[in-house]
Amino acid sequence: MNAKKKISIIGAGTIGTALGNILSENGCREVLLVSVEENVVKSINEQHINARYFPGHHLHTGLRATTDVSLMKGSSVIFLAIPSVVLFDYLNSIRSNIPADAILVNLAKGFGCEELTVVECLKQNFSNLACTLKGPSFAKEIINRIPTGFTLGYIGDDVKKEISSLFHGTTIYLDFSEDIQGVEILSILKNIYAIALGIVDAQFNSPNLRFLILTRAFREMMNIMLYFGGKEETIYKYCGYGDFTLTALNDLSRNRTLGLLIGKGFFTEHVSHELVLEGKTATSIFYEKILRETGETKRYPIIGELYKIFTEKYDISKFVSTILEP
Repeated sequence: MNAKKKISIIGAGTIGTALGNILSENGCREVLLVSVEENVVKSINEQHINARYFPGHHLHTGLRATTDVSLMKGSSVIFLAIPSVVLFDYLNSIRSNIPADAILVNLAKGFGCEELTVVECLKQNFSNLACTLKGPSFAKEIINRIPTGFTLGYIGDDVKKEISSLFHGTTIYLDFSEDIQGVEILSILKNIYAIALGIVDAQFNSPNLRFLILTRAFREMMNIMLYFGGKEETIYKYCGYGDFTLTALNDLSRNRTLGLLIGKGFFTEHVSHELVLEGKTATSIFYEKILRETGETKRYPIIGELYKIFTEKYDISKFVSTILEP
């Protein structure tokens, strides 16, 4: 039980609501979802339902929501559950309401500012202790109490103890890594390579080919993670192998779905702009930095072809044959 804890979660979308509900059920004294969506806040507080993201799912009565950021004061832990592309503008706008001693837990998957990960940006802009929580985790299953794994990327035993205690006795299972950089980088890479697997599966219904590309993608991901400062052992945590295969092979994955659309020739302005922008931005940061610093990209054929898809006119029918070239 965590009777003395006050927890705030910035973002009342799927993952924020799911984790908030788990923590409320586990006995936290107060769990607060902070949202800019007034209708979402109203439905959670008045009906104990998140009508937009989990219609029909009854939430724990202890879970509350608010648009008033001043209510975050006194929180011992603040989870960050909004997209990375808007995260820092929002955090800067509410900076005075973030307790200096609160642990910031990043759930966002993407780069923070320029070429820095979210945790790197947090350390650069806030004095708070910061960690990251990433793993194979569809929010729909979390809220339905399906056992789910996350990797806690952290520095310091106090952070590890604090976050571990919140989930003790729940259906959330943690493994741990002090390689925060690796955990963060893998959470971005897995979305990129899920797009590639979607393209492959859109064109070939072949288990042989699927797992050939999956293996090559896994190897390429590891090489890029190492280049960006991560450690090899991190890829075997929930945040690595687990999160990548979940995202790459499951049709509930948005990035895999984007790959399926691209592979079928539906890559147009009607495809979700946010998702295309997210994948394009991350691909460009990784590929352009490697190209700029080494001039050598042959070790990374998959991300190289994805870069071309996002930046130039591309014959998608040649994607598979090109990445298989020796």
